[in-house]
Amino acid sequence: MTFLVLTLMLLTATVCKDPIVICPIRDPLPIHHKYYQAGDLIIAGVISQIYMFTNPITFTKRLSEELFDDHVSTIATSEKEDGFIRDFWQQAFLCSFSDSTEDKKDGDMCTGEEKLEALPGSVFETITTAHSYTIYNGVYAVLHALQAMLFSKGKHRAVADDRRLDLGGQQLWQFHHFLRKVSFNNSAGERISFDQNGDLVSGYDIVNWVTFPNQSFLRVKVGKTDPGGPADKMLIVHENRIVWPSMFNQAQPLSVCNDNCHPGYSRRRKEGKPFCCYDCLPCPEGKISYMKDRDECSQCPEGQYPNNDQNLCLPKHITFLSYEEPLGISLASCALSFSFITALVLGIFIKYQDTPLVKANNQDLTYTLLISLLLSFLSALLFIGEPKKLTCLLRQTAFGIIFSVAVSCLLAKTVLVVLAFMATKPGSKMRKWVGIKLSISIVLSCSLSQATICIVWLVTSPPFPDVDMLSVTEQIVLECNEGSVTMFYCVLSFLGFLASISFTVAFLARKLPDSFNETKFITFSMLVFCSVWVSFVPTYLSTKGKSMVAVEIFSILTSSAGLLGCVFSPKCYIILLRPELNNREQLIRKG
Repeated sequence: MTFLVLTLMLLTATVCKDPIVICPIRDPLPIHHKYYQAGDLIIAGVISQIYMFTNPITFTKRLSEELFDDHVSTIATSEKEDGFIRDFWQQAFLCSFSDSTEDKKDGDMCTGEEKLEALPGSVFETITTAHSYTIYNGVYAVLHALQAMLFSKGKHRAVADDRRLDLGGQQLWQFHHFLRKVSFNNSAGERISFDQNGDLVSGYDIVNWVTFPNQSFLRVKVGKTDPGGPADKMLIVHENRIVWPSMFNQAQPLSVCNDNCHPGYSRRRKEGKPFCCYDCLPCPEGKISYMKDRDECSQCPEGQYPNNDQNLCLPKHITFLSYEEPLGISLASCALSFSFITALVLGIFIKYQDTPLVKANNQDLTYTLLISLLLSFLSALLFIGEPKKLTCLLRQTAFGIIFSVAVSCLLAKTVLVVLAFMATKPGSKMRKWVGIKLSISIVLSCSLSQATICIVWLVTSPPFPDVDMLSVTEQIVLECNEGSVTMFYCVLSFLGFLASISFTVAFLARKLPDSFNETKFITFSMLVFCSVWVSFVPTYLSTKGKSMVAVEIFSILTSSAGLLGCVFSPKCYIILLRPELNNREQLIRKG
């Protein structure tokens, strides 16, 4: 890197006319140079320091190839011109001029027709170097500033004899003000001006210095900077033009404190460190980065999810609880099996409808309970398969109404047992309440109340088929949106209310001395029923996707199976395996 010091010694306001003017000024600083003469106006580039770096890519001032022309050779051959160029000419081309006092035996005569472009780049570059280009622009900047300073007040006069111009009393320190405002186009057509900080507003060429084994080198332009260009064009680098030395082992050097952050990670700047120092953090769950050195991770488009490395988005697959997967097949098989068992029990009770055991606790309620249990098992099938508009409307409403009928039947059975015991007391007025009318009224009132809630639900905010893209990362779940979660929990709450009343009444009546008392079995069945649905709520809320549907189906099947097994298995045992106990005398004796 070369630091160029532009030395401007301007102690009096003087303008020199072409072609050559010696300006008589005093010299406060002696300059040791054999071509310097006292009184000269010096505008010179001085190379102060030279450092050799291993990095072959350098930024140089943007150059112009039009600043050197054929008149250089004319100057070299002229005896009247400065001897510096003559000396350079003789040393560069290994020749001598006819008037030279040096030994002419070791070289040819200089003709002045030698071509500068024939010289190797290490001796002379035909394009303008960064140093000479800066000197060139500096000279013209000073001259333009002097001209602006000269004509700033319109006061000037020419003195022909010594070719001086009076600056009208202005001081030298005022020159800096005019220099900062300089703006002109040089002969290369480039704009020369300074910004508010006094820096030159100019672009840079990015040059690759390609060195060869014979110590020669070649400068290759591989890019440029343009401060006045658009944001995406301010820095342009053509990587395919860069030739890296073998010492780099063909690997591009890093200009950062650490390696690149790989896809799947994002950068976070280290506090108190340079801007190029950062930590690589894994992308948060659900986000990706598909490029290196990303400042932020991004979400996948809708319908896609990140892969395990979080550097690529994969399409989600559509899923729902179907009859073709093991879980769906298992649940459907259980529902059909329990439905068949319920139908079988119903057939047994119809076949033995005239026996004392079947008649003992209101035969009509028994049939109604068995039919409602059969429908509850079959209603589980509505939850399996692709959600449709009709199935979404029937799922929860059918479940709520059917279970309300079943629980209300058990409640009616328990109430009838209690009233029957109370009616056996002398003078009791409860006998008029014992009968089929009471049982029908209990079942209808409870069922109609639940049906009213379901109708309000369907009218105000009915369930509908929906798509859930957020619950499960890798799946698009087809489901039935409940429409109104509040109404769904109202249905469950009313069902729980009926179950708790039925359980309480049955528990209190479990020890009544009745020969046909089945409240013990009802108590246990309602205990199973309540346990299942109390555990259903937290389990349902903690699951996602089609697992929620499976949890509800499992709750329907287990609670229905609990009612079927606890209430009817003892009776089926007596009817089928102990028929000798299915008579009035035996039941009365047992009671």
